[in-house]
Amino acid sequence: MWKDYYSIGVETIDDQHKELFKNLGDFIMLVRDKEIKWEDRLDKAKETLDFLQGYVVFHFDDEEKFQESINYPDIEIHKEAHRQFKEGINEYVEIFNEGGFTEDKMQEFSAKLMTWLIMHVGKMDQEIGKFVREMEGEGEQ
Repeated sequence: MWKDYYSIGVETIDDQHKELFKNLGDFIMLVRDKEIKWEDRLDKAKETLDFLQGYVVFHFDDEEKFQESINYPDIEIHKEAHRQFKEGINEYVEIFNEGGFTEDKMQEFSAKLMTWLIMHVGKMDQEIGKFVREMEGEGEQ
């Protein structure tokens, strides 16, 4: 699921993005595999939710610290996008914990995750990479 053009040129952040894509890719493959028992699919959904609740916070904190360190001008917009994503994850955790994680909810969850990740990493985070490259170019002059 990872594509090289998602890279922003900051190794730590790129490695974390790769980890996110790997986990979400594994989850999406599981969601699509109707041969796997529903209980096992639910277990994997729970693992994915647990992973996201922890890893996303860790990643977002790292990404925001990096943005602060380079005085990234759109950091507040980025923080808001991160906040909204965390809220979305927490909503699905709540649905799961209340026993409302149906086949449709699992499909919806996987689609939203992948859409958000592609849009965020493929668009918003690319602006961070562009900013870093521009900073590096200024330093070389």
